[in-house]
Amino acid sequence: MAASTPRPFDGSPRTAPSARPRADMVWVPGGLFLMGSEDFYPEERPVHTARVAGFWMDRHPVTVAQFRRFVEATGYVTVAEIAPDALDFPDADPADLVPGSLVFTPPSAPVRLDDFRAWWSWVQGAQWRHPEGPGSTVDGLDLHPVTQVAYADAVAYAVWAGKELPSEAEWEFAARGGLDGATYAWGDEFAPGGRMMANTWQGGFPVQNDLLDGYDRTSPVGTFPPNGYDLVDMTGNVWEWTSQDYTSSHLGAATESFQSPSVAHGGCCGPTREAHAAQPSPSPSLAVGPPLKVIKGGSHLCAPNYCLRYRPAARQSETLDTSTGHLGFRCIVRPRSDRPPPVTAPTRMLPS
Repeated sequence: MAASTPRPFDGSPRTAPSARPRADMVWVPGGLFLMGSEDFYPEERPVHTARVAGFWMDRHPVTVAQFRRFVEATGYVTVAEIAPDALDFPDADPADLVPGSLVFTPPSAPVRLDDFRAWWSWVQGAQWRHPEGPGSTVDGLDLHPVTQVAYADAVAYAVWAGKELPSEAEWEFAARGGLDGATYAWGDEFAPGGRMMANTWQGGFPVQNDLLDGYDRTSPVGTFPPNGYDLVDMTGNVWEWTSQDYTSSHLGAATESFQSPSVAHGGCCGPTREAHAAQPSPSPSLAVGPPLKVIKGGSHLCAPNYCLRYRPAARQSETLDTSTGHLGFRCIVRPRSDRPPPVTAPTRMLPS
């Protein structure tokens, strides 16, 4: 493959038009780029020219420490901390209607890769403070990405911080770091010179992680090299929410009735919160109808033998109320002239 080069920026300013909104934000200049990929999963097609205006972006995913400050300032309660409403699931066993979230539980022996229940478990009490269940903690993980956050949680944080979630095109442009058409955020070679460039899974998922990158779960933000825009952890570590409604291709012609690519083509995301409450639904593709958003970037659970999605073009769907131990987010700030109408923050606060 020929060396990747930046596309013309179509008049978008290369320098920031205003003062940096926050110390840990980076200016992404915007411009034209080739979005998507023809080489991997069907939902990434077709490759097409897209354009985004310049914006500020968090240099790294929102960390545990940052999210804790938000919760302490607002009393916010995340989706995973609230039991599903019995009125929404009249046929569910009341024992299943408990606060909790999805936790990766690696099997002890090789398993078939067509049933994610072999490595995902719904764990009562799992939430951002206890990402692997009640016995776990985020002590010492202040600089790790916060996880176990649903879409509403990410939006609430963004509104509190005076920011927004990126669109899919904004996120992908930023992840490419000026390398138009490159496979990875750093170029076309996975481990140039043998150097690990992101926190991913090396070995046979979901049993054997060779830990060549040194981490079996999340890693501190900035552990791996930045891309061309000085953004870190754009791929690997944790998936990231975008504001984009999901369709099964970039053309927007969803013909699979919310078919999840994680089932059809391999993905490391687990069953939805809705699918859990509506047991015994065996796959998210059978939970027809819930709103879906695009998540980007892959995670520390993505592996070549199952979910090669630690790439800028990679995309996957997720339901709004789902939270997992490998899903986080980062925010952007658009220049005032490019900002859409304000979003009302979800209200999920503890009584004062």
